[in-house]
Amino acid sequence: MAKQAKTAITPTRAEDYPEWYQQVVKAADLAETSPVRGCMVIKPWGYAIWENIQRELDRRFKQTGHKNAYFPLFIPMSFLQKEADHVDGFAKECAVVTHSRLEADSNGKLQPAGALEEPLIVRPTSETIIGELFSKWVQSYRDLPLLINQWANVVRWEMRTRLFLRTAEFLWQEGHTVHVTKKEAMEETRQMLDVYADFAESFMAMPVITGEKTEAERFPGADATFAIEAMMQDRKALQAGTSHFLGQNFSKSSKITYLSAEGKEEYAWTTSWGVSTRLVGGLIMTHSDDDGLVLPPRIAPSHLVIIPVTPKEESRQEVLDYCDALKKDLQLQTFLDGKVTVELDDRDLRGGEKAWEWIKKGIPLRVEVGPRDIENDSVFVGRRDRAPKDKQSYERNCFVTQIGALLDEIQDNLLARAKAHAKEYTREISSEKDFIEFFTPQNKNDPEIHGGFASMGFCCDSALEEKIAKQYKVTVRCIPNATADEVVPCAFTGQPGKRVIFAKSY
Repeated sequence: MAKQAKTAITPTRAEDYPEWYQQVVKAADLAETSPVRGCMVIKPWGYAIWENIQRELDRRFKQTGHKNAYFPLFIPMSFLQKEADHVDGFAKECAVVTHSRLEADSNGKLQPAGALEEPLIVRPTSETIIGELFSKWVQSYRDLPLLINQWANVVRWEMRTRLFLRTAEFLWQEGHTVHVTKKEAMEETRQMLDVYADFAESFMAMPVITGEKTEAERFPGADATFAIEAMMQDRKALQAGTSHFLGQNFSKSSKITYLSAEGKEEYAWTTSWGVSTRLVGGLIMTHSDDDGLVLPPRIAPSHLVIIPVTPKEESRQEVLDYCDALKKDLQLQTFLDGKVTVELDDRDLRGGEKAWEWIKKGIPLRVEVGPRDIENDSVFVGRRDRAPKDKQSYERNCFVTQIGALLDEIQDNLLARAKAHAKEYTREISSEKDFIEFFTPQNKNDPEIHGGFASMGFCCDSALEEKIAKQYKVTVRCIPNATADEVVPCAFTGQPGKRVIFAKSY
């Protein structure tokens, strides 16, 4: 029996994927649980990834004409009650503020006091309160379109939480727009979905399927919901972003009206769209391996780390000086639209210990420099998209001038790898028997990684969809845009249906 290779992360993905995920988050020093139930503390390396996501998306939002604003954290309960479907969809997840202060009782213990006239909801999403403000901002067709984005935190009182993927409080952005016509609002909805899809693929190296949600999976109060769906390494789907065509539902409940060019008062058409820190979880599960986090260069907080190797004290300063000069030269190089970002790890630790820390943190390149490398005017380089021991020597100046191309190569390799994985585990399913077989593990007591994306015909009957979800823990992820007009027989009923993607999901 072959000896099992030692890995930095235990258990491995194959042994226990959920626990592997938690251990990668810990080993990469991304986040930790908070003293507050269900919340997380995002640590500097994890927050830097979110900042890079935020920076690039914000640039794209502004390119498409959107402006940033900020709205209150607290929403009067009466605002949510204006839109019946909306409040019903979020009621179980709402955190409610009922008092305004604390007072000490006779035993000196603090107790809530000063009951509010109306309870306040800690925002689970902001459609209702933003709609209230939009009703004041919009008077005429000349005020439209109104294109607003907000970077904020939201609270949804989740019972089962997992760092980045599902927490009671999380960070996100939510776009909210108002339009004169239905056509314009739908174009906005689809445009922002495309922005998310292109960002996911080009920056996160995470391939996605774009498509419309079924009625059962639609955002509460929306006429249509579109999403980007990505396959994780355990073959489950992650809903990585959503874009909602709200029709006139929120306009009518919030009284967002405008005076048309003909002088007639009309209800406006609205949209909303958002992504969250869940993207960091998606990044982890798309690329990481049994040695830790793997980061695409375009989203990594730093592109490379220089690790001085100083076995003898007498050569230490020479190595450090060489590394410092190398860092300055690398920082002058460009990658994408900015400068190459470099870490110099000059801590008094063994080189191997430092290297493994950075492997687990997922930095794209590790550059080792010792006395022998200085003699040869070279550097010893490890790539995170390859095995830890797979390292290559480069002539120093050649490495410096080629750094941008090397980072591009890693980015492209990670995307190609993720695409190949998604393709391998996407199946054409034509019968209920094949569906059941595809989503049933061989070992029911200790399920192995199984399933994937089932591309198949479905009649989109909500009752049947609910039954399938309860029985098999499998849901319709979307009706792909690429095949939205295709008519195929439903694998369950034989009736004419749409081509959909079924999958187990997060």
